Amino acid sequence: MADRGISYDDAGVNLDAARVLSEGIRDLVHGGTTGFAGTLPMPPMRDGVLVACTDGVGTKVLLARQMGDVSGLGQDLVAMSVNDLVCTGARPLFFLDYLAVGKLDPDEAKVIIGAVREACLDSGCVLLGGETAEMPGLYAEGHFDMAGFAVGVVERADMLGPEKVQAGDVIVGIESSGIHSNGYSLVRALMDAGAAVPDPSLLAPTRLYPADVKALQASGVELHAAAHITGGGLPENLPRAFPDGLRPVLKKGSWPQAPAIAHVLAGGAVDESSAWDTFNMGLGMCLVMPAAAADRALAIVGGSHIVGRVEAGPAGLAWEG
Repeated sequence: MADRGISYDDAGVNLDAARVLSEGIRDLVHGGTTGFAGTLPMPPMRDGVLVACTDGVGTKVLLARQMGDVSGLGQDLVAMSVNDLVCTGARPLFFLDYLAVGKLDPDEAKVIIGAVREACLDSGCVLLGGETAEMPGLYAEGHFDMAGFAVGVVERADMLGPEKVQAGDVIVGIESSGIHSNGYSLVRALMDAGAAVPDPSLLAPTRLYPADVKALQASGVELHAAAHITGGGLPENLPRAFPDGLRPVLKKGSWPQAPAIAHVLAGGAVDESSAWDTFNMGLGMCLVMPAAAADRALAIVGGSHIVGRVEAGPAGLAWEG
């Protein structure tokens, strides 16, 4: 009898597990999982502009694996892209996910993809498709990585950006839910050094901001620009929403600290400058708007605060108070 030969399963790729996952997530994906591509009708637009973003979750996946809780990573993945997308004024249309693993666990993957789908619904878009790749040898067993892709649309006249920012505008900051999905290499280094201990707050899913922005737009609140506070913190991200000749001025102490960030900084192992350059420090989204619109915005969006103003000056972030 001839030798059976080497199968794909022998090589470490379990096609049966992939089929189980595909069947298990069929109802989570808009249009199912049997086609070669997802399709979605274009909404009617006068002068529509497509907006696209892509991002990942970074080394938060390692901490989630270490702490035995991957349930929030799906929301993290969606948030990292759709939160960027709404900074243009766009509304998300659809999302695609990519999950790469060393060894596929269909049950765990379904938890992650289920959370992706729920975050899409909360953001007003659909999970249109995705890819799950089992790659033994590239990823060690138990390790994985994630990436996501969001596409949205906005009327050209309604786009937000630096060109709309004016001196005298105010900055409304919306609280973060925690560390979000940036700075985890530093968090893990602190834990390895004994300067921080595992805490459930460290895995709090990234807050989704599309519903907040949509509520403001639907209420007629005039928005000029927005900044999603991710890697590089406020000093790196907020100035990106400003034109030459204008700068943001933030007032210290005008918003509360997120418990997860306070937990990480409590040991005193991170200097203040590094903390501001790494973490969102309690603000996940900043909106620039006319001063007359601020009170209405605060009444609509929970956890929002007037945190600063716009003035003429050189590029970069300035502080007062």
